[in-house]
Amino acid sequence: MSQLPYKPKPGEIPTNPGVYRFRDAQGRVLYVGKAKNLRARLSNYFAPLSSLHERTRRMVTTATSVEWTVVPTDVDSLQLEYMWIKEFDPPFNVRYRDDKSYPFMAITLADEAPRVMVTRNRRIPGAKYFGPYPKVWAVHDTIDLLIKVFPIRTCSDASYRKAMQSGRPCFPGQIGRCGGPCSMRVSVEEHRAIVDDFVAFMAGGDQRFTRALTARMREASAAMDYESAAQYRDKLQAIDAVLNKSALVLASDTDADLFGIAEDELAAAVQHFVVRGGRVRGVRATTIEKEIDISGAELVDQVIQRAYGDAASADIPRQVLVPELPDDAGDLEAWLRSRRGKNVSIQVAQRGRKAELLKTATLNAQQALMLHKTRRTSDYVARSQALTDLQEALDLAEAPLRIEGFDVSHLSGTNVVASMVVFEDGLPRKDQYRSFGVPETTDDTDSLYQVLMRRLAYLDRPDEEDEVPDATADGEVVTARKRPRFAYRPQLLVVDGGQPQVAAAARALADAGHEEIALCGIAKRLEEVWLPGEDYPVILPRTSEALYLLQRLRDEAHRFAISHQRRRRKRDITSVLSEVPGLGDARIKALLRHFGSVTALKNASPEEITALPGIGPKLAESIHAHLAG
Repeated sequence: MSQLPYKPKPGEIPTNPGVYRFRDAQGRVLYVGKAKNLRARLSNYFAPLSSLHERTRRMVTTATSVEWTVVPTDVDSLQLEYMWIKEFDPPFNVRYRDDKSYPFMAITLADEAPRVMVTRNRRIPGAKYFGPYPKVWAVHDTIDLLIKVFPIRTCSDASYRKAMQSGRPCFPGQIGRCGGPCSMRVSVEEHRAIVDDFVAFMAGGDQRFTRALTARMREASAAMDYESAAQYRDKLQAIDAVLNKSALVLASDTDADLFGIAEDELAAAVQHFVVRGGRVRGVRATTIEKEIDISGAELVDQVIQRAYGDAASADIPRQVLVPELPDDAGDLEAWLRSRRGKNVSIQVAQRGRKAELLKTATLNAQQALMLHKTRRTSDYVARSQALTDLQEALDLAEAPLRIEGFDVSHLSGTNVVASMVVFEDGLPRKDQYRSFGVPETTDDTDSLYQVLMRRLAYLDRPDEEDEVPDATADGEVVTARKRPRFAYRPQLLVVDGGQPQVAAAARALADAGHEEIALCGIAKRLEEVWLPGEDYPVILPRTSEALYLLQRLRDEAHRFAISHQRRRRKRDITSVLSEVPGLGDARIKALLRHFGSVTALKNASPEEITALPGIGPKLAESIHAHLAG
């Protein structure tokens, strides 16, 4: 199909800023997007279908209509896009999964006497949240310390009502664990002032309270009121203990949010570091599932919208640090400024402590993305669904309980190695991984053909014979046959690549006489699944468990091939250096550690090698000459 029947006529689409929606035949909204120029943006979707990204093509061919709404400004389009995504939850927009496992500290500001509590419920009306915290005990420890400085209510609502009706202190108040009006020590108004100080401290105003308490302690000491001075000292120590739990990572006047993002073709993980008063006050983790391919800048745009779409003005910081500026950064700043009531800047941290903290957030995001993919692959229900989906998508006679993945790796055409990884019942079997050296090859497809021919040859070998000790009464020696692990027959072979790699693998299966084994390839750029002899790939949904399994298998094969190649290169250079007289293992390790790479060592002059402790000029000349030769 070269044309879409619902494509608007030339000139029908306005050039104004606005928001557009694609709908299917049932009227369901499939995708919501914004544009500074609606005509220019929508024309991209109505380009020839062959030029579209596979998943964009699937969206526009699933849709049966497109509509748009013109707005006065680009900022208005931001607000409308956010509202519609939230209202319609379109399947082709990015989908967010918040990590709900972390506890928060909540202050129930809507109550007559606000209470501080530990909760995982983010929907308490009027509550102010801080965190999340890594462990429940970390929140309890922080509360225990802070109520020594800001004694606010900790008892339950039932205890509060009973105490206020009876005129008797609540039980936590009797033992000094509750400082609300129910303790009969303060009025509702006095308690509200203490709550305001508690919230201000948690929001980053620690310097003000530290200075005030220090001044009061000194005044009490000067007046020889040592009991009061000791109380102020204890409060200062409690504040110090709280602050020591969150180290000062930026300047003490810094209020900023940092977003570390890690992504692949299918998903992304976001680590949102909340920095107030120069300290990390909380970390929010989000996993994103991508249906349509979007750029890094577009992803940052979506992340910012979602982070602050429903945020209170006090929760929007002066500075937002991101790994990449979105195209409409100015419009986003204007939108945030309108919500905060003050200036907000969106920046990329280039150097210094902010860049280091952003790198830490990104590292956490990378680990979260890896964990997300691992959990999906290892979950029994998800694994069963993945194998069933694979069977249906590839039209297999049975679910592929044993899958073998292959990848070829080389260094500028040399030192070619290949890997074979094995997944059984959707889980990796690392004891059955294999690596191959490829001595002579013309290209990746030839390497893949060679490796598969070698691997498939094991399927035709006779079973190995092992003598088993006598287990019979007549003393006869019994010979048992054991099948080597490498000879187990896979139901599916997966190669890293597209049509050329699949064709080479299919040729190997035919030449080895094992065409009964199913075959597919997964191309990294678009995550397409290619089958032998097909002109078009199989497109699995981005949220498909089968696609996650194939991606994990492909990535594991690539990782294993790279690891083998690195070990081989290290072994090769170590063996070369070991031929130098007077150079032992310790000095070889010191050389490689000092120069960081084999290339740097080869390019080093004898004088630079001599700079290493324990290596004199004569030995340095020998090393240099040996490597040059």
